[in-house]
Amino acid sequence: MSETPASGGLLAATRNSAATLLASGRTRLELLGNEIREEKLRAVHLLLLSQAVAFCLMISLILAIALLVVVFWDSRVFVLGGFTALFALIGSFAYIALRRAMRRGQSIFATSIAQLGEDLQQLRTAAGNESRPD
Repeated sequence: MSETPASGGLLAATRNSAATLLASGRTRLELLGNEIREEKLRAVHLLLLSQAVAFCLMISLILAIALLVVVFWDSRVFVLGGFTALFALIGSFAYIALRRAMRRGQSIFATSIAQLGEDLQQLRTAAGNESRPD
């Protein structure tokens, strides 16, 4: 017995749906891979720039403090003590800010998650339309 056209159409539709689903999944995985690659490059770039900035600022700060110690040689203990207290205070505030920043989580895959949500909504809408009788 040969298949009826209706059952062949249903099988073909199922195959087409599966192929579409796999293609969509592949596209989403490629998008996710691209986002991971971009975030990695961005993080490395930011890290290198921040290290260069920190290094240059630290060298200039050390030289400025050394200059002030030489200029105010008679009260060098007060100059060094004042700068020590100032940097301890700044370091404390920076530590608190760092802890706050680490607590806030940002979704690095926001685009992929949004696209998957949109795909899911479209699949639900399509499934709801197909189950209704015409």
